[in-house]
Amino acid sequence: MFKYFKLLGIFWKFSVLRELEYRANFLTNAFMSVFWLFWGIIGTTIFFAHSDTLGGWTYEQVLVVLGLYTMFLGIMEAFFRPNITEMIEQVRVGTFDFVLVKPVNAQFYASFHSLTMWRLADVVAGAGLILYALRAMGLTPTPMQWLAFALLLAVALILVYCIWLGMMTMSFWFVKIDNFAELFYAFYETGRFPISVYSGLLRAFLTFVIPIAFITTFPASALMALLDPMELLIGLGLAFLLLGFTNRLWRFAVRSYASASS
Repeated sequence: MFKYFKLLGIFWKFSVLRELEYRANFLTNAFMSVFWLFWGIIGTTIFFAHSDTLGGWTYEQVLVVLGLYTMFLGIMEAFFRPNITEMIEQVRVGTFDFVLVKPVNAQFYASFHSLTMWRLADVVAGAGLILYALRAMGLTPTPMQWLAFALLLAVALILVYCIWLGMMTMSFWFVKIDNFAELFYAFYETGRFPISVYSGLLRAFLTFVIPIAFITTFPASALMALLDPMELLIGLGLAFLLLGFTNRLWRFAVRSYASASS
């Protein structure tokens, strides 16, 4: 386990040094990242100028959801998208052989070896928005609420990783899978708002099929004492099942890989 943490440090240190070669570009991108968060806040503010609630949630409560949405957007863009983009190209041209022969788990290397550092500005800005909204509501979460929030953050990280890993494995059978990522982002846009905004089959779909609710709404509910304990249990079970399934899918996909030497 220590070996993998050490490797992560090496991988990400190299990525950071590479990006800092162009510091003006880094600062500009980080600024634009924060700008889009403010743009989202403006849109939410305009809506609440004409309504007191959105799906039963107040303005500050929706800001917590928006903060989580921004955090996980940053996580996906910083940690997952650069790796899936590189792997698609490696599989397409047959150079994924060099990943498979490395003395490290291929899934680990393919998933985490690259980092887009400036997208971490989204993570910081989203966390700041959450703290601001909690303060504006005068809420101080209890230790149990923080624990539930931390568990649901872990669930959300696992679910997001599994979704991206699932898309990554599709590259072994399809030449271009960019549309899969764009389709996921289209659904992820719904995470800007509480899941209670949606109803019927769409709400069930965004909870259990593409579990956006577990990424934004449920962690926000945990901080504000609105969480049903069953939602936490379902999230833990869903994360466990999806992690096992995507790991098996990855192993099967690797066996289907037509390498450059075959």
